[in-house]
Amino acid sequence: MRPTLLAPATALLLALAPMAFAAGGADPAPSQQAKPADPNFTRAKAMIEARDYRGALPLLQQVVAKDPKNADAYNLLGFATRSSGDPNGSLQYYQYALSLDPRHLGAHEYIGEAYLMLGRLQEAEQHLARLDSLCVFGCSEYRMLKAAVANYKAGKRPTN
Repeated sequence: MRPTLLAPATALLLALAPMAFAAGGADPAPSQQAKPADPNFTRAKAMIEARDYRGALPLLQQVVAKDPKNADAYNLLGFATRSSGDPNGSLQYYQYALSLDPRHLGAHEYIGEAYLMLGRLQEAEQHLARLDSLCVFGCSEYRMLKAAVANYKAGKRPTN
């Protein structure tokens, strides 16, 4: 029967897989490996977690000055700006993050939330639709923006 013939082949593949990893078969090339995190980026993230949004802004500005293609830093710069009370000022950073990485889930969520703060429901819904197409099996960014849109429609205005 076939199942008995496949079992030894499957066992062999499972036994060889760790050796391929150990031999370096699955490691990315050195140029593709993640570069170390910028210490300012790490500090800014910690400050944002501690809700020190204004304190994180100059650190994130230093990060993007050194690495102008860092979509994550631009996304956090937008988040810190919005959370500091300037949702309109945050849009430029989210838009730039999305120009660098059109599939950036966090930037789609956060720009949608900023649009809701500004009373721009249609634009928030466009980003919700984009997240729906990017998150095939759903993702937290989609769920968060969907809830924010539902709350907005129910009359609950978003705040920082």
